[in-house]
Amino acid sequence: MKLSDYVIDCLKKEGISHVFEFIGGAIVHLLDSISLRNDIECISVRHEQAGAFAAEAYARMNGKLGVAMATSGPGALNLLTGIGSCYFDSVPCLFITGQVNTYEYKFDKPVRQIGFQETDIVSVAKPLTKYAELVTDPKNIRYELEKAVYLAQKGRPGPVLLDIPMNVQRADIDPDTLESFYESEEYYKLEGNKAVSIECLDHVVSLIKDAKRPLVLAGGGVRLSNACEELKLFLDLTGLPLVSSLMGLDVIPHSNPQFVGLIGSYGNRYSNLALANCDLLIILGSRLDSRQTGTRPDTFARGAKKIHVDIDSLELNNKVQVDISIKSDLRQFLSSLNSALVNFKRPNISEWQDMIKTLKEKYPTYSFKPSENEIEPNRFMELLSSKSGHFGAVCLDVGQHQMWASQSFEIQDGQRLINSGGMGAMGFALPAAIGAALASSKEVLVIAGDGGIQLNIQELDTITRLHLPIKIVVLNNNSLGMVRQFQDLYMDGRQQSTVNKNPSFNAVFKAYGIPSYQIDSSDNVAIVDEFLSVNGPSFLEVRLEKKTEVHPKLVVNRPIEDMFPYLDRKELKEIMLIDLVEEMDIPK
Repeated sequence: MKLSDYVIDCLKKEGISHVFEFIGGAIVHLLDSISLRNDIECISVRHEQAGAFAAEAYARMNGKLGVAMATSGPGALNLLTGIGSCYFDSVPCLFITGQVNTYEYKFDKPVRQIGFQETDIVSVAKPLTKYAELVTDPKNIRYELEKAVYLAQKGRPGPVLLDIPMNVQRADIDPDTLESFYESEEYYKLEGNKAVSIECLDHVVSLIKDAKRPLVLAGGGVRLSNACEELKLFLDLTGLPLVSSLMGLDVIPHSNPQFVGLIGSYGNRYSNLALANCDLLIILGSRLDSRQTGTRPDTFARGAKKIHVDIDSLELNNKVQVDISIKSDLRQFLSSLNSALVNFKRPNISEWQDMIKTLKEKYPTYSFKPSENEIEPNRFMELLSSKSGHFGAVCLDVGQHQMWASQSFEIQDGQRLINSGGMGAMGFALPAAIGAALASSKEVLVIAGDGGIQLNIQELDTITRLHLPIKIVVLNNNSLGMVRQFQDLYMDGRQQSTVNKNPSFNAVFKAYGIPSYQIDSSDNVAIVDEFLSVNGPSFLEVRLEKKTEVHPKLVVNRPIEDMFPYLDRKELKEIMLIDLVEEMDIPK
């Protein structure tokens, strides 16, 4: 059979029904092989970066592999931001790039290029992938495909890339003679996952039993390991409250009384205060980056015993020193821990639960206190979420709107929140919504800013062409607000390059045939219902004052509990059950 047909057969066997692509000469064979089938579909985006983001969201929604393809040279290079996004947020995606014929490729010759659009994408992409390989021999295609798919999903997931020259794509092969990766010595060396010991589990259980102020910190690893049901059972068995990182916000519905909120640089003040005061912190699948800990990781949960569970041993005791570090798949760990908790008697932590409830009531999250009919973003997010339970996913772009939504949009049971975490790429949400909609067959909500929406705005064509049920909300304060807020704080208000005059978004969306709405005060929020009731895609612009900021915010060299706007020192001291930072010896 033709090798390109074999590749598509393999993708279908992995449960792939959509391949995101922007065609070019070097992938014509592969896409032609898809065109001959009715069980797998090409989703033609308008920019390769958008295809990569769509594949990422597709994988995050269905818990399987996402696939994107691009041609050689500029097409392959345009995938890189999306590849990096998958790498930093540990999303299993297979990226396939076309390459010039092997007889046109320079290999080790000391020239810049031989073939048209020839680019050594493997060398460029290697630092952002778990595996990247140029396939030069058709006989190796099965081995390389199986290895790439395995590595993408094994251990800490991530992206892989196969670069396939055109003459390899069109080669004739006999599938029955191809070597299998799964029968190789390399595979057997990689297989196996050591179970957590009974002694370790007993130690964890005893720490939970003895804790007066326990807390769970859920990271994105809970979702990546498909451990949400195991986490729910663990919370039911123990009664422990839970905070989350940005990537862990959708592990349980926010209506669950055990859900406390978001922690970190732009977290809820009450969540950060709860974390700062806990005496036991169980960290599940989070790498504890500086957006969680602040710039003083030595002060993070400093009064607590800390248990850190992660599949990646390199993340354990990396930024925060912990008391127990456990390398394990989270689903396997929680399943084992739940078995050890079968006859567990819940500890009485009612005082701790009451304290958290008081903190939530005393320090609600506001970007500012609105006057008259001003739209306050956090209240708007609460309103929007109250009307959005039917959405399968909420896709956030990157900027102030992302933080307002992460602070105040209440995720409901079964709903996904798709954030761009480690890469933090503006332009993420619109193409991510395409992947999420195709993976879930449900309506998807996009929340973006006036800056980020313009980076992949060409994908409005993809949305309308496929008539995808995607609702798009843009919060417009006529600036790149997150950076502008940084400039106001640290650059004496010099707003270089952050304040711009935007186009008429309503006119742009209408040009794509998308019904468009606008609100500019709290008096006309009834328009939200009209916007949501549209069959198919629709657009809502929410006009904000340029000065609108994200609060509270953790600034440089402050511990997580000491957010701006600052609490009075006496008030903070009364809240804290442990010493304030300035009153203790800080490790050098």
